[in-house]
Amino acid sequence: EVQLVESGRGLVQPGGSLRLSCAASGFTVSSYGMTWVRQAPGKGLEWVSRLDSGGDNTFYSDSVKGRFTISRDNAKNTLYLQMNSLKFEDTAVYYCGNLGLGWGQGTQVTVSS
Repeated sequence: EVQLVESGRGLVQPGGSLRLSCAASGFTVSSYGMTWVRQAPGKGLEWVSRLDSGGDNTFYSDSVKGRFTISRDNAKNTLYLQMNSLKFEDTAVYYCGNLGLGWGQGTQVTVSS
């Protein structure tokens, strides 16, 4: 059974940092392109970042480029999203997964002073 469990939720001040984790089970995360998306209050889903399978190709939305870093620990079968220089507009529920495997339950990130 495929499972994706996000963690790392938190309340952080603008300019702060947070790292989200996505623990995968039932499949090998390095064998799939994996994506982070987010949903801000009252808004639709927004694509954030993608890490291609096997290789190290990474992609970011313009809104997070230069501030967020997606990575993967193959030994832990876990996907990460390092978020730096956080802004108010980064407040959202963050989900990991992809269209084929599905998505986790999400983890809340709140940026507030």
